[in-house]
Amino acid sequence: MSKEITSRADDYSQWYNDLIIKGQLADYSAVRGCMVIKPLGYALWENMRDVLDKKFKDTGHVNAYFPLFVPKSLFEAEEKNAEGFAKECAVVTHYRLKNDPNNKGKLIVDPEAKLEEELVVRPTSEAIIWNTYKTWIQSYRDLPLLINQWANVVRWEMRTRLFLRTAEFLWQEGHTAHATKEEAITETKQMIDVYAHFAEYYMAMPVIRGVKSASERFAGAEDTYTIEALMQDGKALQAGTSHFLGQNFAKAFDVTFVNKENKPEHVWATSWGVSTRLIGALVMAHSDDDGLILPPRLAPMQVVIVPIYKGDEQKAMIDEKVNALMAQLRQGGIRVKYDDNDNTRPGWKFAEYEMKGVPVRITFGARDLENNLVEVARRDTKEKNSVSLDGLAETIITLLEDVQNNMFNKAKAYQQSHITEVNSWEEFEKVLEEKGGFISAHWDGTPESEEEIKQKTKATIRCIPIDNKQEDGVCVLSGKPSKERVLFARAY
Repeated sequence: MSKEITSRADDYSQWYNDLIIKGQLADYSAVRGCMVIKPLGYALWENMRDVLDKKFKDTGHVNAYFPLFVPKSLFEAEEKNAEGFAKECAVVTHYRLKNDPNNKGKLIVDPEAKLEEELVVRPTSEAIIWNTYKTWIQSYRDLPLLINQWANVVRWEMRTRLFLRTAEFLWQEGHTAHATKEEAITETKQMIDVYAHFAEYYMAMPVIRGVKSASERFAGAEDTYTIEALMQDGKALQAGTSHFLGQNFAKAFDVTFVNKENKPEHVWATSWGVSTRLIGALVMAHSDDDGLILPPRLAPMQVVIVPIYKGDEQKAMIDEKVNALMAQLRQGGIRVKYDDNDNTRPGWKFAEYEMKGVPVRITFGARDLENNLVEVARRDTKEKNSVSLDGLAETIITLLEDVQNNMFNKAKAYQQSHITEVNSWEEFEKVLEEKGGFISAHWDGTPESEEEIKQKTKATIRCIPIDNKQEDGVCVLSGKPSKERVLFARAY
């Protein structure tokens, strides 16, 4: 184990922070609660963004951009939404600074530059977007309106953690308008399926699709669909949400359309989003005590090639072989780097790329080349093998697929072994403390029982799984009748 990283067993939280910093994904900033996303972390986000953006466009959505600032009166228009985000809002009250007459070189807020109306820095964009949609939608011919925005948002969190919970973060937010309730619900379900496929196929991170309980819904939504992932410490992480908003925002902002019967009607709405917290999920779902482990489909660098040689003659021989291999790999769409920097030794490079989670490392040694061989190491299992140069590009492409699938299967096995059915309060507490993970338990459906369980254990209802099996039982806390189990967990 690397001495630079705290082990998961000793301090999971510190292990996570060590990986983010030493893996060069992000750094702390001068602004409390905000982070600097470093090039490796941003490249990872770009890969996520590019895949998701194509998925959105393939399902008929287009991108637009709306202002960072939301007039306070607009923010207040949908009461539940405003109430839900009020405690996290950053608010702009003035638009100018001036020199402090009592302290040369210092600046103060100019009291004469007070805004006529305070501006909320967007914690989410429903208000500004629905106020705009009011002018864009008049007829059923204008529907559906399927718009996505890539943006930053600000939520003034008091307790922050890099990627998982920061005052400012990057995300996408889809906001759609529909002529019927059925269309809007179909859209809501479609987008949670898009997120689930992305999480599982690209992130190699198994998720459970479900619906949130009323108390856990997005503020202003009628239903919130979610994908819930499980981290290696047995805690859950909400990895994406899609909200059926009903007509709540349409009524708050008076967004109506003339239907086919020539009658006015409020539109039906959805919103959905994922954020840079997915990077935190990726780290915690797969990495080990030696560094990051990144899935090949998203890794900024999928393959790194390290030469070992003595003298210019050996280097020239290796270069020729490497250049031919790189051309073949790039033709196959593989992101590859040749690190022939002679300022650092091969052993240092091995540790560095292991820390950064590069899925496959190829070592070109002059002696091995005499036998037409190279050493290939995979990051997920740390296996090393001597592999023939003949057909090496095809071998590497196949290996990357194997790494991707193995990462998913390992995470899926962990998830499945950490979904535990319990039938009593004693079992609930025992499993939560000794094992963690998802606890499948009966709940009587009341907010009172849900809140009491949360207060007693810090476990929340993560979701009511989609297509949940119906069965008679009794609530683990109250003993009242229940028709189905829900999934509880402690969560990030």
